[in-house]
Amino acid sequence: MKSTPFSLLLLLALLGFIGLARAADLPPAPPIIPPPPDVGAKAFILIDHNSGRVLAESNADQKLEPASLTKIMTAYVVFRELAKGNLHLDDMVTVSEKAWRTEGSRMFAQVGASIAVENLLKGMIVQSGNDASVALAEHVAGDEAVFAQMMNQNAERLGMKNTHYKNSMGLPDPDHYASARDLALLTRAMIAEFPEYYKWHSIKEFMFNNIKQTNRNRLLWRDPSVDGVKTGHTQGAGYCLVTSAVRDNMRLIAVVMGTKSDNDRANANQSLLNYGFRFFETRALYKANEPLGEARVWKGAESKVGVGLSHDFAVTFPRGQYNNLKASMEIGTDAAAPVKQGDKLGSVKVVYNNEIVGQQDLVALKAVEEGGIFRRLFDQVLLMFNKK
Repeated sequence: MKSTPFSLLLLLALLGFIGLARAADLPPAPPIIPPPPDVGAKAFILIDHNSGRVLAESNADQKLEPASLTKIMTAYVVFRELAKGNLHLDDMVTVSEKAWRTEGSRMFAQVGASIAVENLLKGMIVQSGNDASVALAEHVAGDEAVFAQMMNQNAERLGMKNTHYKNSMGLPDPDHYASARDLALLTRAMIAEFPEYYKWHSIKEFMFNNIKQTNRNRLLWRDPSVDGVKTGHTQGAGYCLVTSAVRDNMRLIAVVMGTKSDNDRANANQSLLNYGFRFFETRALYKANEPLGEARVWKGAESKVGVGLSHDFAVTFPRGQYNNLKASMEIGTDAAAPVKQGDKLGSVKVVYNNEIVGQQDLVALKAVEEGGIFRRLFDQVLLMFNKK
């Protein structure tokens, strides 16, 4: 048997070393994330609460019958009235005959009874009481149809493009619909704006009028990380469920519409939540109202102004890839006084694997008034030269 010449062995070893060195220079391959689970629903969406990033979706913009998921908006409108001081938790509400006669699930409020707003809210949230929904709507707006207009005004304000309400509780109507994306957007707003009231969505049982009422959200018993949100069911809508859960300081919101059974909607939401938590993570990168840079201001009483973010900036990305995020800022150079606090003066974006995973405007952190006549003339001359 012939031996391999030493020079050839040396050449092969050298080529192998070069190959290893070149491989080491290559960036690591991004992790492989499997497609989301097939949950057997008409529509679904999974989003991160803090960043707003969509992690999974199917038919998320389809207009569907929302059933009692409607009550998320009913609660949101009532919460806003509480926050404005137009309503108080201990205000007493007289139950009308219309509220008492409302079909579907109920908290068993008797006609003519006086019930505190807080108890009506819990009866609506925990037991999904249609009677409680109508009683609240009538108390807030004087009439349920007027309350529905308030619901639609808030939907428009929040950017819910495929939603329209005709009643406060979700009974079927051809002009009463919502999309999975819109419901996720609404839920995100409710959790962010009213955490002190949102906590009621985690209540498993509520005792009213000596009747124990049980929350229909099965995941409150199955998964300790789940703290809401709302079930819904009619024959046309199928079984629907919006859930939210927190694990390791990461909150996700899942919306599932049109499954075939109570168990199916619970399993579908559980699968989506597990998928999101397993394959993604969220980090808060920048705090609101903290200076991240300075922008040049022309013709102003001050020549520079600090720029930052109007709200906290969080990004969601594949788990374990934090060190591969790349952040960059662009700050404009042509701002002229007067500058108002909150004016857009640039942007910050975060990129992962050539994909933008987060972007937000940079805004003026304070106002800058116009400078004196000499400052304005001087800057005008500088601007003329800068444009040449």
